[in-house]
Amino acid sequence: MNVVERFSKGGGKQAVWLFIALALSAAIPVLLLGGWMAYITADRERSYARQVATEALTQVAHRIEGEISREMLVAKTLANSTALDRGNLNDFYQEATRLVADRPLWETASLTKPDLEQVLNVLRPLGDPLGPVTDMDSFNAVLRARKPVLGGLGAYQPAIGKRLVALRIPVIRDGELRYVLTIGLLPDQISTILGEAGLPAGWAGTVVDAKERIVARTPDNELASGDAKTPAVQEAIARGKSNSLRTKTSEGLDVETVHRALAGTDGWSVHVGVPVSELNAPVSRSLRLLIGGTTASLALALALGLVIAREIAQRRHLEALRSAAALLDSEKRGALAIDAAELGTWRWDLAANEFNGCNRFCMLLGLPGAASGATKWSADEVFALVESSYRSALSSFATTCLESGKSSSVEFPIRTQNRGEYWLRAAGRAEGQSNHRRVIHGVLADIDVLKRAETERSHLLRRLASAQEEEQRRISRELHDQVGQTVTGLSLGLKALEQGLAQGKDLSVAGEQVRWLQELAIQIGRDIHRSASDLRPTAIDDLGLFKAIGAYVAEWQERYDIDVDMQTFGQDNPLPLDAAVVLYRIVQEGLTNVLKHAHASKVSIILERKLEVFVLVLEDDGVGFDPDDRVRPDGGEVSGLGLSGMRERVALLGGTIAVESAPGRGSTIFVNIPLEEPDGETDDTHSHQPG
Repeated sequence: MNVVERFSKGGGKQAVWLFIALALSAAIPVLLLGGWMAYITADRERSYARQVATEALTQVAHRIEGEISREMLVAKTLANSTALDRGNLNDFYQEATRLVADRPLWETASLTKPDLEQVLNVLRPLGDPLGPVTDMDSFNAVLRARKPVLGGLGAYQPAIGKRLVALRIPVIRDGELRYVLTIGLLPDQISTILGEAGLPAGWAGTVVDAKERIVARTPDNELASGDAKTPAVQEAIARGKSNSLRTKTSEGLDVETVHRALAGTDGWSVHVGVPVSELNAPVSRSLRLLIGGTTASLALALALGLVIAREIAQRRHLEALRSAAALLDSEKRGALAIDAAELGTWRWDLAANEFNGCNRFCMLLGLPGAASGATKWSADEVFALVESSYRSALSSFATTCLESGKSSSVEFPIRTQNRGEYWLRAAGRAEGQSNHRRVIHGVLADIDVLKRAETERSHLLRRLASAQEEEQRRISRELHDQVGQTVTGLSLGLKALEQGLAQGKDLSVAGEQVRWLQELAIQIGRDIHRSASDLRPTAIDDLGLFKAIGAYVAEWQERYDIDVDMQTFGQDNPLPLDAAVVLYRIVQEGLTNVLKHAHASKVSIILERKLEVFVLVLEDDGVGFDPDDRVRPDGGEVSGLGLSGMRERVALLGGTIAVESAPGRGSTIFVNIPLEEPDGETDDTHSHQPG
């Protein structure tokens, strides 16, 4: 801290140097601001020009797409001609000739069979022999897809002295492709559309087919001969969606191009070139101004760097001292947090095959050197304390840390003389490059309580599953023994009644049989209702909790001849459905336990609905038991599924359950379930129950 104070006393001299540095730095923005603002303005102008180019490209593309779409629609109409329905080629020839004369883009129209036989061409008289089909790619595409296809720029045709673009339309009748209608489009007319699209003066436009051949150009309409392709077109197509390509036109004009694919054209695209000189003229001027200002600024920056270099060196030294103090404080806080969490820190050096650990680490593992204050142990000593079946898991944990460089953890049991067997969790991570990791740092935690809780819960779930299966078997037996036998008796009685009526027996006897069958049917209904009530207490929905429990208790008392005294309080207050079902089941389970184990002659039940809690008390005068002993006087287990099931149900609602009992003094179960106070209107399904 003395060094820090000494640096603080030199603050006056540092303030003078800082003032000089600020004065020099103030001059730099003044020099750069003018040039920089000019450059920003120029760059915005260039961006605006590019935006204009993109908008012009969109306008041109929409214009060409619209023209081609209209021509394709007219061609489809011609392909649907009724003359072809009748097979009248003469009428179709006349109709196609009229359309070709009316469409400026159309040079010819021809009809070809799928086997490449040309049937007619409006440039030749009907019936004259015709030549082979050109542009086989587009023809085959129509045969495959059976939909209109726009081909590319075709070969030069000496007969007409022109190159045409093939627009092919399938002629389908009754699901059969009978002909392919081909419309020969004039590229120079497409050039006319391109020229009339409204490109600014000096800008270049190009329409390219799917094979990168130029179909139309502007400002001149002269097309490249043969299959010539311009580097600009090839590069633009190769770049895909990138729209910043710089190239030269055939006139030698340096341009920056943007391009766009034409919808519905099977790979055609349109390209617009903006003269680079038009884009960069403002930027060039601003750059010259910016360079001049930057040169002057660099000179001032050099002087500024010399002034602040000394200041930075001093501040770095001071910050290093402060960082060291902060690091020491952080380490103290970290050690305090580790102690509070009861964690043991360790370091595993795999190259030296040894562990370093704190006292807590030593105590958790029960290492023999804990009393002597040892901090280093060989890996063999540590592994010897771990059960043999888990040593491979520790080795895999180390391998994972070294290979991944990420945090990992492993759980393993350990046995000591003081505690017996308990569980620990080791978590750690290896630092450094993947091929240089040799040391793992981590912490060790005691998780025995969590493990035991997890084991207890798994055991409870298994017991619940077993109880569910037992309940299903019980219901199956009841249905078979009670309902099944009664149904069998009913069936036999109906058969006997049928035979008696067929033999003409006395009607009084038949009436007696009918009354007996009615009693059997009533008994079947009771048995089914009792089984259904065991599965789902529907009485809660119909009568409310208090009346439902009262009805169940009355039936139970009558069936087993055990006196039950039931008292209820707060019946007017509504009760949530989930709490009502839990309380109903607890009463069921409690009375079942009384019947099975208590051998009681009297049972008392108290139900009280308070403002924020529901209280249930179930008491019997039976044989009782010792809650701390696992065995009842009748040989059953105290901690059986009945009481565990009650605790599980109450715990799900955040309630509490307590059991008081002693041998020969009966048993009492106290249940408290918290209830949320209703806010205004409540849902009828959950809280608007009667009683």
